[in-house]
Amino acid sequence: MTDMQDYADGRLQLARTGGVATITFNAQHKHNAMSLGMWQALSEICESLAADDSLRVLTLTGAGDRAFVAGADISEFEETRSDAASAAAYGAAVAHAEDTLEALPVPTLALIRGYCIGGGLGIAMRCDLRLARDDARFAITPAKLSLGYGYDGVAQLYHRLGHAVTADVLFSGRMLSAEEAQAKGICDFVYSRDTFDAACADYVATLAGNAPLTIRAVKSALNALAKPETARDRTAADTLVRACFDSADYAEGQRAFAEKRAPRFKGH
Repeated sequence: MTDMQDYADGRLQLARTGGVATITFNAQHKHNAMSLGMWQALSEICESLAADDSLRVLTLTGAGDRAFVAGADISEFEETRSDAASAAAYGAAVAHAEDTLEALPVPTLALIRGYCIGGGLGIAMRCDLRLARDDARFAITPAKLSLGYGYDGVAQLYHRLGHAVTADVLFSGRMLSAEEAQAKGICDFVYSRDTFDAACADYVATLAGNAPLTIRAVKSALNALAKPETARDRTAADTLVRACFDSADYAEGQRAFAEKRAPRFKGH
């Protein structure tokens, strides 16, 4: 059974089926462009999910067939980003949403159809993995709008993609195909239109069925490694690793292996 909740006047939707949650960006008339309210709602959702020990996987996707997220909702900029001060406040809301998404203790997957532009690509890059349909298109376009692209945003891309790819994407503002994006490390898997939905569902099911304590320990280590070396703290990851060995799931994994059956992990 699927539980559904609406946020930001229905422009963000959270669906839950068992241990899998899905955030859907739902502003199809604007190619799912992000309003300020949507950024704030994304923070709220991620903060709530972070405290949910039964969560196994979070997926993020765009409503309809034409876009994941086609950037920010430029039509509201006169109201929300009219000068440097309001732009800074807007940027803080975006950063908080992206930070809370990245900090989630479970795998996060961006499932990308159509346009993934600007803030949409920013969201996708803060997920653990990006699964794209072969018609997906990627770009970050501040150079075409004279928008200042902040140091933290550049740093996020730089640490994931390196100097040359970051420079190309931000200097040119050009559109990249799914094939080129995969070659540059922007997306991780590319599937055809016919196989995309089934392939994504299979991958999500694989992650959701694996040992949740192990995955949370790995995610904790990955989150620590994403920080500057001087700010890394391995304590949480080490604690979670010890919890794996003390868990009923560890014993279940050994029994299942010996009995040549699929394990039934409970997360404790």
